Amino acid sequence: MKKLLALLALSVVLPGAPALAYESNPGSARQCFREQYREEYIPGNADRKGRVRSWTETVEVPCRPVRTPRPETRPMPQPAPVDDNSCIEGSILGGLAGGAAGAALSRDEGMIYGIPLGIVGGVLVGCAVDGG
Repeated sequence: MKKLLALLALSVVLPGAPALAYESNPGSARQCFREQYREEYIPGNADRKGRVRSWTETVEVPCRPVRTPRPETRPMPQPAPVDDNSCIEGSILGGLAGGAAGAALSRDEGMIYGIPLGIVGGVLVGCAVDGG
């Protein structure tokens, strides 16, 4: 029972100790090393020949940047040009005027053909005048 109380007291007093032991420093830079071959010439004299001493040592070098794949860049599609040149208003007004002109210019039985032809002709002329 006393051991359990002591363990409980330690866990309350030192709550962050185990967490700090394994925490890494997120702001630290990576360290990279490589083996470097070295030579040193030791000159000789009349009694002794010269020689070359060679060894390898580990040296710190700048780390290569981690390559992150770039998102594939595609050209943005250009919207198709919009033709805002509508002739709806001219067609309606031209059709009404053409139908009225066809009715006014035709005689009794000719109205059967005069009014529809006046409407069609008025629509075409009204659309051309409106800019279509």
